[in-house]
Amino acid sequence: MAKLPVNVPLPLPLPLRLTEQQIRRLRLRAHCLDPLSAAGDVTALVRGICGIQAQDRAAAELAAQPRSRGLTIDRVRRALEVERSIVRTWAMRGTIHMLAADEWSWMLPLLGPIFVRKGRRRLRELGIDEETRDRALDEIRASLVGQGALTRAELTGKLGERSIPVEGQAGYHLIYHAALEGIVCFGADRDGAHTFVLVEEWLKADMAALPLTLTEEAAVSRLARRYLKGFGPAGPHDFASWSGLGMRQARAGFESNMDLLLKVEGDGPPIYLLEEQAGWLDEPETDEVTARLLPMYDPLLLGYQRRDWIVPEKYARRVHPGGGVIRATMLVNGRAAGNWRLRRGPKGVAVEVEPFETLSAAATSAVEREVHDLERYCLRPDS
Repeated sequence: MAKLPVNVPLPLPLPLRLTEQQIRRLRLRAHCLDPLSAAGDVTALVRGICGIQAQDRAAAELAAQPRSRGLTIDRVRRALEVERSIVRTWAMRGTIHMLAADEWSWMLPLLGPIFVRKGRRRLRELGIDEETRDRALDEIRASLVGQGALTRAELTGKLGERSIPVEGQAGYHLIYHAALEGIVCFGADRDGAHTFVLVEEWLKADMAALPLTLTEEAAVSRLARRYLKGFGPAGPHDFASWSGLGMRQARAGFESNMDLLLKVEGDGPPIYLLEEQAGWLDEPETDEVTARLLPMYDPLLLGYQRRDWIVPEKYARRVHPGGGVIRATMLVNGRAAGNWRLRRGPKGVAVEVEPFETLSAAATSAVEREVHDLERYCLRPDS
């Protein structure tokens, strides 16, 4: 058998040529929205899709339902507040996310400094210079040590007692910076109000098991790999849009993983697929109609630079009307087919759907099954 000459690289795999339907199928599978990939564990689910946007906590708690088998909203709350295997804090794009707690230690040192730098101008506009900011962070830590959880009002009250500006949005931005610095995260809600806790106390049982801090390059590489595992096929432009990293870092993250990726050719910029996921294309497709109810700000709708692969253009404004709002969206066979809302009352919850067009009998049955499962998901054990 002839040997390859020394220093001659092996030929790279040919790019895949995939249809939009195949790309959509792969993305839904990666995001646990395909019946074959439905999750049975809350923390594994959150880790698998690299976090859930959670500035609206109620919406974030609903994101596990269409991606799971048999889970309940109570399991999500237990993971957040009792087991603490999920932590809620600011992360990608400088927005609030639910992250697997064992990923916090490398994600935050990468993402936090980006948004700390971006937030300095806003602090100056609020009358907070660097010295005052540092004093506020020290006071936030001192106020929380051994005190458990404090609400935003209680915490900003402590700052005000030390003559630190908290009027208007100043108090919020100081807490935001404390979270980006890894000092605080969200604790358990108290009487409907958010609370904040010291990370070192909240995650105390897990701190010793957390991985060592990575270099910036290693963290970018890992985040790119984790992103592709939950969102691929996707490109550096999608990764930058989802994460808040600059394009230079986003490209570097992909380039560092090229030996694990397959290039996918399409009509737009290059996108890539983890080679380990390519086998999904060989799985037989089913004719069964599927429906999924995605909550507001669902990560699938925030994970790419464009949404036209999942949201038909004529319905785009009904899903994302502007101002950063992403409405609760009903999927039928992986395409946006309506909006929906959850009504809460003394006897439980009721789901109302508003299709964009008249649904077929098969699609109507699929939606009804999903509605019933969402109502089951929202029931507490003692309901």
